[in-house]
Parts: sequence; structure tokens; C-alpha cells
Amino acid sequence: MSASAPVLLQLEHVRAGYGDAMVLDDLSFCLGAGDSLAVLGRNGVGKTTLLETLMGNTRQTAGRLLWQGRDIARLDACQRSRAGLGWVPQEREVFASLTVEENLTVVACRGPWTLDRVYGLFPRLRERRGNLGNELSGGEQQMLAVGRALMTNPRLLLLDEPMEGLAPIVVEELGAAIIALHTQEGMTTIVVEQHPVIALAMASTAMILDRGRVVHRSSSEELRASPEILDRWLNVAAAE
Repeated sequence: MSASAPVLLQLEHVRAGYGDAMVLDDLSFCLGAGDSLAVLGRNGVGKTTLLETLMGNTRQTAGRLLWQGRDIARLDACQRSRAGLGWVPQEREVFASLTVEENLTVVACRGPWTLDRVYGLFPRLRERRGNLGNELSGGEQQMLAVGRALMTNPRLLLLDEPMEGLAPIVVEELGAAIIALHTQEGMTTIVVEQHPVIALAMASTAMILDRGRVVHRSSSEELRASPEILDRWLNVAAAE
């Protein structure tokens, strides 16, 4: 986090999960405005649960979840969205019976992100604006899911496995758009991603989870240059 950036999000000793099963255990970290964070880890260590907890979709039993200094633990997902958290779920959850344009406008909130700006980021959506959600390819649906989150005009964009199941050319296109959101638009982002090469390219900082706790945090550049850390926590020898 930049020393001059105000703290946007702060987790203090958070414990959360589903029902009686706790997945996050004593999890603490903070994120400054304008930061980009890649969350890495093996399957089942709590990466998706972290994003679900930020959106209020889990049971939080301990700790504080502070958004712009305010504890939002009691707010539901809709209230958190209105407060400025944008959510791109792993399942995309595109409205199948609505057109691309309807998918975007139905969630629109007042702010700098408009239909034209989303179409500028994803020209393919403009071309397909009259098509129904279930008529899109997987890559187009993912672009639509990101665009729909942007239409809520968030201060923080949460992306859960945005590249899963996509063709390499689409991964490249979508990855460039996510990088541009941070570097050109100043959007604060948290990206959960299985593949370290992709993840570290999309964020300036990185965090590794294991058993629901942070076991490593550094710049993405530093982690790329640390094969021993990648091997220990991700079972990969190097992010090349």
C-alpha cells in the first residue's frame, strides 16, 4: 500500500465461513485506495471465501471488516454494493433473458462509469449489445460481468477467477482491460486467480493465503522473483 494512499479496506482478525465451518481464521490485511492486489493460494485455502466475506455472503464470527473506516459486518450484499464494493463472481451470473445492454443498465448507479465507457473498455459488448446473455460466448459473458460491476460505479472491484475457462486470446484481452482499470482509471482491485503468471501480471501487490490466513504479502515483482515462496505455497517452481 502506498504510504500516501488512504486506507480503503481493512480486515482485523476476521474469522468467517459457512454455517459452522470456518474457512478464514484470524485474517488481517489492509488495502489502500488505488491499490491492486492478487490473492493466491492452493484450492480450498479461503480465496473465494475472502471475496464472499467482503460482500457479506458468509457468516463472520470474529474480527472487524472496515470499509473506509466503517465496520460493515452487519451490512448485506446490496448495502455493500451501494457503499462501493463491486462484485464479479466466479459463476458470472449474467442475466440470461436480458440483452447485453439491459444487463448493464439494470444495475446502473450514478457515477463516472456509463454505458459508453463500458463499451469503450469492451468494444465487443457494443457489437453484441442486442444479444441475450445466453447468446454470448464465455469470454463475452465475463466481459459483461465485469462491465456490469463497473456500472454500479464501485470504489473497489472484486474479481473471482475472471480467467477461468477462457481461451488464451480472451485471457489476454480481458487481462489488458483489468490492468487498464488499475493503471489508467485508478480503480482499486482485488483479483483471485489460480495461475500466478496471470495473477501477478494483473496486480501490483500479491498476497498468499493458506488455511485461511495470510502467509505472504509483497509486491508482485518481488514474488515473481521468489521461486522458493511460489514452490512452498503454490507448488510451482517459478512464475514464468
